[in-house]
Amino acid sequence: MRVYPLLILLFSVFFSNGQNANFSVKKINLPSEISYFDNQFSGLYINGENLLLMSESRLQDNAEPKVYALKLQDIEHNISDSNFVLPYKKYPIINLDLLREKMADKGDEYEGLEAITIVDNFVYLSVETATPSNNCYLLRGVFKDSIIEMDKFFMLPTPKPYDANGKHIYNAGYEAITYVDDIIFNIFEYNSFINDNNFAIGITPISNRDVFYQKNVFKELPFRITDITKTSKNEFTALNYFFKGGGEDSVYRVSLNDVANDALIRDEKGYKSYCRLISVKYKKSVFSWKPLWEFPAAYMSYNWEGIASYKEGYFIINDKYTAAKPYSSVLLYLSKAD
Repeated sequence: MRVYPLLILLFSVFFSNGQNANFSVKKINLPSEISYFDNQFSGLYINGENLLLMSESRLQDNAEPKVYALKLQDIEHNISDSNFVLPYKKYPIINLDLLREKMADKGDEYEGLEAITIVDNFVYLSVETATPSNNCYLLRGVFKDSIIEMDKFFMLPTPKPYDANGKHIYNAGYEAITYVDDIIFNIFEYNSFINDNNFAIGITPISNRDVFYQKNVFKELPFRITDITKTSKNEFTALNYFFKGGGEDSVYRVSLNDVANDALIRDEKGYKSYCRLISVKYKKSVFSWKPLWEFPAAYMSYNWEGIASYKEGYFIINDKYTAAKPYSSVLLYLSKAD
């Protein structure tokens, strides 16, 4: 008699979290300079005919601040012929070191770049700071010849939220940025607070002196959101990732009472890494979401940090962490299956 309720529970878990799309996975054969693990890519963006790959640019580790560009037609050639060597262009990011110093003067410790978007020919970059820092930052620059030159005077603080104990969330920042009309949205990566503070910050950045901030609700989302890509005016697709680690990373675990979501990240062996795509919709100042597609087991534990919508699918890239060493940066194209 007790089997029947259990079956009902399993049935509801499966269908409440099940995918409603299917994709085939195609791996792009990257040049060794780009696949080098210490690039630690953290954002993707399609700009015209190019796919931009943004390095986390960890200045504190003496990493070169940079963005790579791959032509979309060359990527398609590589997908059909893996022996084709991808040409690429590198854009050094200028003035980032000066902005880092300004952050330090304000008591905030730069950790790296987390997201990229382009609006009206301006390149916007999201900066994550160390956990004790009070603010993350939104920066702005422009393409100039073979560089990206950051505006030395454009450095918008995005305040970090606090948990129920009045502390910052461990290792959490604004990992995803996108835009609707003239508003740029910085999306905090952990949107599963117990005190209803789930949000995205909307910014209308005219200048540092004339900025309009607005808080927009982001419906409670378990785990982390690591990047987002626009698919239509008010619709998006995002990466939703959970790292199985313990310690301070355990903040991203859900309550054991949350049976459906707990089943995604835990089995009889314990916690396991998990990643999926989610569909996101913006309507009446609220971001809502629903599951779209779960990653295959072989790619579930990669730390996926960048996503860009292309045709009927998506490019995705990890930072450097893969299922096993040696680590490398991996670029995939998720092609929508019939």
